[in-house]
Amino acid sequence: MSDTIIHLILAAGVVGLIAGFVLGFIPIINRYKLPIQIISILVFSLGVYLEGGLANEKEWQVKVKEAETKAAKAEAESAQKTIELQAALVERDNAIKSKGNTIVKYIDRYRDRTLIQEVPGPERVRIEKIIEYVENCPIPPELVNIHNEAAKLNKKSEVKK
Repeated sequence: MSDTIIHLILAAGVVGLIAGFVLGFIPIINRYKLPIQIISILVFSLGVYLEGGLANEKEWQVKVKEAETKAAKAEAESAQKTIELQAALVERDNAIKSKGNTIVKYIDRYRDRTLIQEVPGPERVRIEKIIEYVENCPIPPELVNIHNEAAKLNKKSEVKK
């Protein structure tokens, strides 16, 4: 609607300019020639100014639509990257849990001294030394128990996350 009004203002200015400058030989127009010319120039100037503003507004609307399109595309890419990152984090957490379980199984399997007999050569000696150090540990058992309880509490808080 406003576009039409702006176009009409410009058209009125053009018609007034034609009437004031070209059709000055007509007696009625000749009589009011100067006021018609002045008013026509002002209306025409206003129409040109408003047309320029309208063109500028349309240009900005195009830029806004381009920016919205880019933002939507970036948002979609961001969502995809977030999904990939979450998958990578889940995979990493599973790997960490798997390695932790493997370590626990490795350590727990040598608590039985009969299994140690099946381990070959230098590895068996190393495991026996480790077991001997653990059994003859100079650290008080109370401190070891406190440490183990703290580790259990930490493990529970990690599971909740």
